[in-house]
Amino acid sequence: MKPLASMKPLEGKVAIVAGSSRGAGRGIALGIALSLGDSGATVYVAARTSRSGPAPADKAPGTIEDTAEEVTARGGKGIAVRADLSDGKQVAALFERVGKEHGNLDVLANSVWSANCMPVWSRKFWDLSADLWRDATGDLSACWLTSVHAARLMAGKRGGLIVPVTDNHHPDPSSWRGQILRNMGHECVNRLVMGMSRDGKNVKIAVVGLNSGFMRTERVLMYMTTAARKKQYRFDLSESPEYIGRAVAALAADRRVLQKTGQLLWARDLAQEYGFTDTDGRFIPRFDPKPQLDPNAPRQDYPR
Repeated sequence: MKPLASMKPLEGKVAIVAGSSRGAGRGIALGIALSLGDSGATVYVAARTSRSGPAPADKAPGTIEDTAEEVTARGGKGIAVRADLSDGKQVAALFERVGKEHGNLDVLANSVWSANCMPVWSRKFWDLSADLWRDATGDLSACWLTSVHAARLMAGKRGGLIVPVTDNHHPDPSSWRGQILRNMGHECVNRLVMGMSRDGKNVKIAVVGLNSGFMRTERVLMYMTTAARKKQYRFDLSESPEYIGRAVAALAADRRVLQKTGQLLWARDLAQEYGFTDTDGRFIPRFDPKPQLDPNAPRQDYPR
């Protein structure tokens, strides 16, 4: 395992973390901040949920201000930006601001996923609401729009890292993920990683899809309310959202990250490669809800 001390420092780097009021996005912003120390790097915390705006329909906790303040407390400079990242004009305004304030962008991590499929996980597709479809397609727009604007800034400086968070807990990246819109959304993200990496490589932009295991996000904690449910989904094998955040920080610090472009990687595998652990000091293996079974047997899908 490569010690973190041998990596390129993130001093003065500029990052945008999309969808970072909660969940994996918050974990990524904090994971980057942890690696910064007092380096003075800047993290733009961009999402819709703000202290001054409406709470999400399910009352999930977390705001952009909460995340930005914690980034700053860890030694970085957290800047909260309220934006609907599925809206082209708002995305353009965010990246125009970053361009004016810094002239460049080093890292974009995109964890926008507002389509809350957990309460309807087992419903037939014809029983799903139009709002859920709108949210799922909006999430894909956010991935596309933020990547487009990030690449325009990065291409001018010939270098950068784009990390869309995806869901690929099966060996086959096209395997069923347990819910139709979640399946569609992350299959599209995976194809975007493949396509964007082809163009980005020529200007030294690495595009890497990153998978977590079973994260203890705010919404997962809201759902895991009974011992039986925790046992069903093997909650004991879950990881904190900062595990994937440390993976993004490790990629951003790696001078040879372009060698990984176009790949769908696991936080667990990067932990082994770069030598980091989860917040509790544990090395969390790839999530498998039934590890005692034949590895070729179907796995139980789980919500996030």
